[in-house]
Amino acid sequence: MTDNTVSSTARLLGAGLRALLVLTLVCGVIYPLAVTGVAQALFDDKADGSEIKDKGGQVVGSSLIGQRYDLPLKEGERSPAPDLKWFQPRPSNGLGSNSVNTQYSLILSGATNRSGDNEELVRWVKDARVAVVRDNSTATYKVKPADVPADAVTSSGSGLDPDISPAYARLQVHRVAERNGLDVDRVEDLVRDHTTGRLLGFMGEPRVNVLELNTALRNLTQD
Repeated sequence: MTDNTVSSTARLLGAGLRALLVLTLVCGVIYPLAVTGVAQALFDDKADGSEIKDKGGQVVGSSLIGQRYDLPLKEGERSPAPDLKWFQPRPSNGLGSNSVNTQYSLILSGATNRSGDNEELVRWVKDARVAVVRDNSTATYKVKPADVPADAVTSSGSGLDPDISPAYARLQVHRVAERNGLDVDRVEDLVRDHTTGRLLGFMGEPRVNVLELNTALRNLTQD
């Protein structure tokens, strides 16, 4: 091998090494830091996981992933009963079970993959409607089966939907007010304050984030 060949090879190796170092610095350090800095500066809430905090500053979950609000599982029960002092989310077996606390545990995600005329799915929906009517009827307020919205008896495609419809939230107002010793009007105001309208006025549907609503409810009951 001639001296020129060795020199040329050394130059190529040096250029390749410099390119590797530059690309590593730019793509592995500078770019991630820049993106992180912009995200933290302009979208700090979203960049940190859309965390929801209670009035004490404690993180209670993310606004992007739903939670369940159940009583402790009793001996002999296959699934825990809902804790009816809280607003309840859409039906789902994929949500962690807790009550507005920091011990959120995600179990699984996914839909039932059953067709609309599947007998088991139809039975689930009917049973869920009966439960919604029973659980949300009070001495002064009776829920009719026709008043139960679709999202009260069906899960979302992911099973992790954090939102419910305003109709389902309003249906739960009387029960939540009774269980927490609050005026119905005050709980209705709470639902109204936490109702998000359509994006740009026409995209999507109005919705209520259940974790945000329950966090506000807990803050209210602790005042």
